[in-house]
Amino acid sequence: MALFRTSNPAMNEKAFSREQALGPTMTLNGTVNKTGILLLLAAASAAWTWKIAAAQGPDAALPWMMGGLFGGFIVSLIAIFVHRSTPITAPIYAVMEGLFLGGISMVLDKAYPGIAIEAVALTFGVLFIMLTLYWTGIVRATPALVRGVIMATGAIALLYLVGMVMNFIGHPLMFLYNSSPLGIGISIFVVIIAALNLILDFGMIEQASQTGAPKYMEWYGAFAIMVTLVWLYLEILRLLARTRRR
Repeated sequence: MALFRTSNPAMNEKAFSREQALGPTMTLNGTVNKTGILLLLAAASAAWTWKIAAAQGPDAALPWMMGGLFGGFIVSLIAIFVHRSTPITAPIYAVMEGLFLGGISMVLDKAYPGIAIEAVALTFGVLFIMLTLYWTGIVRATPALVRGVIMATGAIALLYLVGMVMNFIGHPLMFLYNSSPLGIGISIFVVIIAALNLILDFGMIEQASQTGAPKYMEWYGAFAIMVTLVWLYLEILRLLARTRRR
């Protein structure tokens, strides 16, 4: 069976199909275990910046947050282009993202008490639901679904890019930031698309394991799941903040 495409930049057909296993091969269980390791690393580093922000204020945590944000971006590029590096770069990415997420979560939780734990619970809830829907066969990564999710994800990326440019020139697209019905509706749509990206990722990992990708690609698959989960968590956090402001 040919591998299908996905909108996750870390999870694409070439990423797995061009890898040839000469020894132990990738398994689903191995990928799940490594995903768990990355989640634990992200949680530990998030707790670090959360503690700093809570004790010393957001300004004290800002260098850690920015280091995590930009460091995570650089490490993710290395992981995407040098797959054999993922046993090292994937854990580093998880730590870096945790530094950023812990700080931003603390800032928002101070403004809206309880929002961080709600966002974490909803993110893991969505992950569980998507896993259940996928493994029971209720939702599968059909060609139509793949095309639709890729197009929607591309449209979201374009909208965010336009929003950044408009904000830079002093004419922000207010519906991207306010709590209007349109703004909340857009946030809900983005959360749904982020969740559907998990279905595409699960399918890619399953098919990659069936084709006998090398063992280190388990780390790559876990890294790709982390990329989607980070996006999903941030979008849920944004949605909850918008609803709290109303």
